[in-house]
Amino acid sequence: MSASPLQPRSLDQNKTDSASDAEIKRSFWRYAIPSIAAMLVSGLYQIIDGIFVGHYVGVEGLAGINMAWPITFVVSGLGLMVGMGGGSLISMKRGEEDKGAVQKAFNVSFFLIIVLAILSTAGMSLWGADLLRVQGGDGITFELGFDYVNVFASATIVTIMAAAIPMLVRNDESPNVATALMILGALLNIVLDYVFIGLWQWQLEGAALATIIAQLTVCIVGIGYFLSKYSSLKFDRSVMMIDPRMATKIISLGASSLVMYVYTSFVFALHNRLFMQYGTSVTVGAFAIVGYIMTVYYLVAEGIAEGMQPPVSYYFGAQQFENIKKMLLMSIKVTVMAGVGSIVILNLMPDLMIRLFTSDNPELIAEAKNGIHLHLFAMFLDGIIVLASVYFMAIGKGAKALAISVGNMLIQLPFLYFLPQWLGVNGIWLALPLSNIALFVIVAPLVWHDIKQRENVALVNSLS
Repeated sequence: MSASPLQPRSLDQNKTDSASDAEIKRSFWRYAIPSIAAMLVSGLYQIIDGIFVGHYVGVEGLAGINMAWPITFVVSGLGLMVGMGGGSLISMKRGEEDKGAVQKAFNVSFFLIIVLAILSTAGMSLWGADLLRVQGGDGITFELGFDYVNVFASATIVTIMAAAIPMLVRNDESPNVATALMILGALLNIVLDYVFIGLWQWQLEGAALATIIAQLTVCIVGIGYFLSKYSSLKFDRSVMMIDPRMATKIISLGASSLVMYVYTSFVFALHNRLFMQYGTSVTVGAFAIVGYIMTVYYLVAEGIAEGMQPPVSYYFGAQQFENIKKMLLMSIKVTVMAGVGSIVILNLMPDLMIRLFTSDNPELIAEAKNGIHLHLFAMFLDGIIVLASVYFMAIGKGAKALAISVGNMLIQLPFLYFLPQWLGVNGIWLALPLSNIALFVIVAPLVWHDIKQRENVALVNSLS
């Protein structure tokens, strides 16, 4: 097992000493690189599905999977909630050197996975078809989307566990193992997509089966890791002895991650509905392509944020406030550079990504290009908003993290209501970037104020 982000010298020193910039960079990249790689690989589940569906099923398939995706994405969000909430608590308790609480947080996380899987299976079985119809799904688009949702409904525990386990592994101070798990799942998903969709023509049902089998493999290998000598966290009988307070703490810390997924699902579903109202299934297909493209950057930003979380939670538990500031500023810098670079490349060479999903539909290609220009010009701000939410989660301020996530969803509603009435389809494309600008103006001062507050606490502690 690898070392902590910074090896503690003594608890008193930890509370006053700050790491050098070189130490912070090493700690940041040690967690960020595996985390970014893991998130990009995890995103391949959806992106590879989209590539095969776009080429082998066509525009109706893209529209169908884009309507199914918001439903299945929420299930993944439940897993991320447990993984991020439980992982944050594990790292904080490790920073406090409370080994008993570290093990208990791990056990409670797995209990929550089982409970949430039961609830989500019931929900998808009861309301899956209705959630597709409310987005405007009908005819072949509905049938294809329902095939996809139906497979996921029968295996929600696999999806939830596959999202949570890499987060827990990472907070067991094994970021490379977490990344290897995600790479294994993604590679298997690519192979199975080719077999099920390309060779056997199973369409969206095949895409869903490929994803579930890949996720199941991640679960099996991940559980094997926790049963091995390499893990400091072990399964024991107390896994079924729920601690309500700790379960509540895990949910509160991870709730912002779930809300971010719910927000993404809700916004995608609402966009689907509006694009069907003001456009056609081709417009929804173009939105699917633009969504896949944006997902690549979003996963990088989320990977940076999740890579920042274990060190920041550790520093918070050890009261190393100056190190928290350095780690956050480093994360912001990398997030903005990645976002701005992505925007420049996409606007200069939009065909580079679009033709991964389609090559023989000029109308679809033209609409996807329009979407890239209008929908993605401020996407680096979305990365900063994700970073802010995870930052507050990492320092135990779950309420603020949740408020940012909820605000991210609510602030888009007036833009999505008014802009389509004024600008039609272009108004729908513009709603996200304009709402991101508005939310950034609110969130940036909140983070800055929290940082300054911690600097003052650190100054008082150094003088006392």
